[in-house]
Amino acid sequence: MANPRRKLGRAVLTPRAIETLGSTRLARVRVETSDPQSIDRLLPPGAVHQGAALETWPLKSPDLDEILDRPATGRRIILVLDQLSDPHNVGAILRTAAAFDVTAVVVQDRHAPPQSGALAKSASGALDLISYVEVVNIARTLDQLAERGFWRIALTGDADMSLAEAIPRGDVALVLGSEGSGIRRLVKEHCEASASIPISGAMESLNVSNAAAIALYALRA
Repeated sequence: MANPRRKLGRAVLTPRAIETLGSTRLARVRVETSDPQSIDRLLPPGAVHQGAALETWPLKSPDLDEILDRPATGRRIILVLDQLSDPHNVGAILRTAAAFDVTAVVVQDRHAPPQSGALAKSASGALDLISYVEVVNIARTLDQLAERGFWRIALTGDADMSLAEAIPRGDVALVLGSEGSGIRRLVKEHCEASASIPISGAMESLNVSNAAAIALYALRA
């Protein structure tokens, strides 16, 4: 509700939720008072609502050029998600991206989870804090970032170079691959470097959202 770019519909709330949120927060919406059982019936099975449900619409994808034209202080980081499909993973990555002041998260429009309740819940509010850019072609977008001075790193499990060795001085576009097949060959070919996060041989790989968190910490250290 605090995001002016977010189109809002009605809010269905219990009396206690109305009291908790307060009139200032609810000024932008039409409030309907209800009971928890009625709110249950409005939402998907198993949804946890805590007495509050809000009707909203997906945010319009921002323009990447406009984002890159904004003044920046320090290193800019763009996360590029190559066909990640799990909304919980993408939501967790958005939450981490907000925590580490990532400039934008880029996804392919036809191969990314929709801005649904599952994605928004996993993001814990970050969907409204981070620029979530939907593009047609990931490889072309990486070329666009290279023209803007970004060093492109593909994060893979089989790279010979560690992420610590691959980090440059300037802006970085970090590419993360899908949960199953990883980064596509064509996308990897549009990166200057491939890098890995060294882990114990006891585990074959990391969950992609965990890898994103470790990588962003390394980039911000």
